[in-house]
Amino acid sequence: MRSLILSDIHANLTALEAVLADAGSYDRVLCLGDVVGYGPDPDACIERIRDLPNLSCIKGNHDAAILGEIDVRAFNYEARASLVWLENALHPENRAWLGSLPESLTIENFTLAHGSPRSPIWEYVMDVATAWANFSAFETPFCLVGHTHLPGVYQQDESSPNSVYLQLIEPDRPFWVNQKAIINPGSVGQPRDHDPRAAYLIHDDADDRWDFRRVAYDVSQVQERIRAAGLPERHAQRLEGGW
Repeated sequence: MRSLILSDIHANLTALEAVLADAGSYDRVLCLGDVVGYGPDPDACIERIRDLPNLSCIKGNHDAAILGEIDVRAFNYEARASLVWLENALHPENRAWLGSLPESLTIENFTLAHGSPRSPIWEYVMDVATAWANFSAFETPFCLVGHTHLPGVYQQDESSPNSVYLQLIEPDRPFWVNQKAIINPGSVGQPRDHDPRAAYLIHDDADDRWDFRRVAYDVSQVQERIRAAGLPERHAQRLEGGW
C-alpha cells in the first residue's frame, strides 16, 4: 500500500497539481487539513481533493474557521482577511464537504490530526517538549500532523524511551522510522521552511519506507491570482521565499 500524504494545501491549485503529477502511482491519499485559506483557489482545490482515490481527509483550523467553528479573531490580520474573502468565494457544496470532515482519524498504523493528537485543530507541534507531551495522546505507531508547514519527524528515542528527538528530513532521501513518531509532511501550498517548493510524503508499507519530496511549481501564476482576488499581498510574497 502506497500512501500519498498531503497537508496545508491552502487553496493553491498550481502547487497541488504539481504534487499530484510528481507523486506517480499511489493507492490512497491521506490529507491532513487546511485545504483552504490564504490562497486563491478554494473551490478548485476542494473539488480536486474530493476526487482523489481512497481519500481520507481531516479538518484543519482554516477549514474549521470558515465553518464558524473557530472565531476568526483568533487569526492574524492577513489570515483573517483571507477568511473574510473566503466567506463569499466558497461554493455552498464545498463548504458542506468541509463540514463533513472529522477533526481526527485513526487508519491502521496512522493517527491523523491537523495540529496535534491531543488538540487536533489548533495546537502546533514545533518542539520536542510539545511532541513528547502528545505521545500519550495516540496509540498507533505514527501520528501524522500538519499545521506548522514545517517537515520533520519527532521520534521516540530508542535508547531513552522517555525522550523524543527531532529528525530533519531531506528530499529524495528515503528514511525509515523505527520508533513511535509524530511525522509532518510540510505544506503543499505554503511552505515555511525557506524552500518554496511544494512538500509532501509517500509511505510504502511494503518495506515501511518514507519518501519526502519537493516539487517546484509556477509561483508567479499563483501570485497573480492572489493579487487579482484582492487577497493580502503578504500571501503572494511569502510563496516566493517559502516563509
